[in-house]
Amino acid sequence: MKEDIKIIEMTFVNAFLVKVEDGFILIDTGLAMFRKKLESELVSAGCLPGKLKLVIITHGDFDHTGNCAGLQEKYKCKIAMHKDDSAMAENSVFPKRKIRTLYGKIFFLVRKMKRRKFTFDEFKPDIYLTDGQKLNEYGLNATVIHIPGHTKGSIGILTDDGILFAGDTFTNRRKPDIATYIENSSELKNSIARLKSLPVKTVYPGHGKPFQMDQIKYKL
Repeated sequence: MKEDIKIIEMTFVNAFLVKVEDGFILIDTGLAMFRKKLESELVSAGCLPGKLKLVIITHGDFDHTGNCAGLQEKYKCKIAMHKDDSAMAENSVFPKRKIRTLYGKIFFLVRKMKRRKFTFDEFKPDIYLTDGQKLNEYGLNATVIHIPGHTKGSIGILTDDGILFAGDTFTNRRKPDIATYIENSSELKNSIARLKSLPVKTVYPGHGKPFQMDQIKYKL
């Protein structure tokens, strides 16, 4: 599986292009300001319109959903996410969250000062994913795991060979860590405990490089 994953880095956030038997699945889409870079990376991988079978959104934050509307229009692809984050995508309704780290507080201030750069076109998801849902019909041997905490509708995608696309439930900016922004601490704690009980080997976080699950040490 690892050789079939293309990491598309857009400054501080990742999207993941996964090659499946007869096309591609894109996990998260990055910031809207990097639309040209994303489309260039798709083309270079051979992912032309008609080849993108599904776009999966791990949660509703604008740095993950920024290019959804554009992809729906140009690629005619379906966007899938958990229903609990749909208001973020459709109406730009973002939850209040606790900020755990100094980095998170600094970025939050930068985002407020440069608000115009951190915009996206609202969109309506085509598919609502649910906990335990299998993705085999899209050519991906993986399961949807509902892991609320960072946001109410956060999900992870766990492949049969132990790769977890974790969204922002985990990060790896300087070292492997848990979510920087937390909507619900108790839900996040339960979600991480659940992931620890599953056969997760390698984590692909929304921010930073992949790491091994056993590197995660956390306190809430």
